[in-house]
Amino acid sequence: MTRVLVVDDEPQIVRALVINLKARRYEVDAAPDGATALQLAAARHPDVVLLDLGLPDMDGVEVIKGLRGWTRVPILVLSARHSSDEKVEALDAGADDYVTKPFGMDELLARLRASVRRAEPVGQENGAEDIAVVETDGFTVDLAAKKVHRDGRDVRLTPTEWHLLEVLVRNAGRLVSQKQLLQEVWGPSYGTETNYLRVYMAQLRRKLEADPSHPRHFVTEPGMGYRFERG
Repeated sequence: MTRVLVVDDEPQIVRALVINLKARRYEVDAAPDGATALQLAAARHPDVVLLDLGLPDMDGVEVIKGLRGWTRVPILVLSARHSSDEKVEALDAGADDYVTKPFGMDELLARLRASVRRAEPVGQENGAEDIAVVETDGFTVDLAAKKVHRDGRDVRLTPTEWHLLEVLVRNAGRLVSQKQLLQEVWGPSYGTETNYLRVYMAQLRRKLEADPSHPRHFVTEPGMGYRFERG
């Protein structure tokens, strides 16, 4: 089911969007300001964002820039701003479409569907493969079921451990930078907290590597990032 993040501080518009989207079987999250929007996007990973530019805590263009620092999710701007310069600024910042308020619901939904169709499938960003099950000689990762099996048993991972594992596995064989991992797992405001990565990588190795002190699958590239190898 497609998940939509609605970002607008006008309750009546949010209410109308939520009702119409849920009636068409979309899952909907709503944020009244930019900070909440960025937090929800990092936590919930929406398939498309409907964004008002006139937010109480920051300009919507800043939200676009914040999202584009770590995700390519489609962004549709909904705004009462009519000038071409403001539209160009939003599109240049990374928005995919611009709808001027007041808008017709049918047109908006058509544009939303088009944006979702144009978006890359999950797992295709940066050339990553969309593979449901990844097997190594010691454990199996089921990305669709969000499960890991080792020696015939389920391995219990925390949500953060799973998210870190998922990013690495979807980029198997490729170096994933420290900054990319931090922003994808912890959110766009992170980028220098490399101690987080050291702690959680050690936990993954302890749970999944045959010899955690000499890892074969979770490889450190000193000063750069980490790489997952199937072995």
